[in-house]
Amino acid sequence: MRAAYVPLRAGIRHGLIELRQLFLDSHHVVVTLISTGIFFTAMLFTRGFAVPGTQFSLGVTMLPGVLGANIGLNGIATMAGTLAVEREDGTLLRARTVPGGMVGYLVSKVVGLSCSIVITAALTLGAGLAVFPELVIHGARTWLTLAVVSLLGLAAALPVGMAVGPLLPNSHSFGLVMFPLCALAAVSGVFYPITRLPEALQWIGEAFPMYWLGLGARSALLPDAMAAVEIGGAWRLPAGVAVLVAWAVAGALIAPIMLRRMMRQESGSKLHARLEKAMQRRVG
Repeated sequence: MRAAYVPLRAGIRHGLIELRQLFLDSHHVVVTLISTGIFFTAMLFTRGFAVPGTQFSLGVTMLPGVLGANIGLNGIATMAGTLAVEREDGTLLRARTVPGGMVGYLVSKVVGLSCSIVITAALTLGAGLAVFPELVIHGARTWLTLAVVSLLGLAAALPVGMAVGPLLPNSHSFGLVMFPLCALAAVSGVFYPITRLPEALQWIGEAFPMYWLGLGARSALLPDAMAAVEIGGAWRLPAGVAVLVAWAVAGALIAPIMLRRMMRQESGSKLHARLEKAMQRRVG
């Protein structure tokens, strides 16, 4: 029984090591600062505009939406991209040769990526609270709501990323994930109230986790009166929990199937052929 926990412990330990290395990587830090800076610039630029039908700042309402989108975008896209890259360089194949190696590998990715997303979100929220006094802290309710939304969002997004990763043809096909996700963010009320979009786009937004992540964050950080501009004129937190749980369960069922299928197709000869092809491209 104790041996069953060895891959779990190893995965947690390795995930924390990867997290530390990630934030010591100057390239990652610079990219994170630039992307966060772009969002803040958009928020500041639209701060003087009011949400239609209210006197509340449109720029301020973007911050909770960005926090939700951060979980959805990074949870799915980064997990999928990591699997594609590490399948191609042989990391996954090496993990499979070790007893419990795949379990430890996946645990390490979940731990490292989850912690990275939470830290980035916390820094973004901290900066937002300093810059936008219009944000409201509803006591313990705010922190409990953000915690529940974050945990359910990660539980929904990461397995979807694991299911999508095996579908990517190679490590250069990251755009196949990012472009649809960015389009989905645009119809999920992240940057503009979803009720101002055509009804068909509202239905699309409601079908995916990103809208509910942003809605939950808005319920935690905006005045209660702002619920009036949402679909149904309410925060609808129980519905949000139900959708996120449904996505988490679906991802947990589909991801193992896709991962097993991917690993069955991997072999040492295929890895060797890919490495040779990559070397030829560099030489050429």
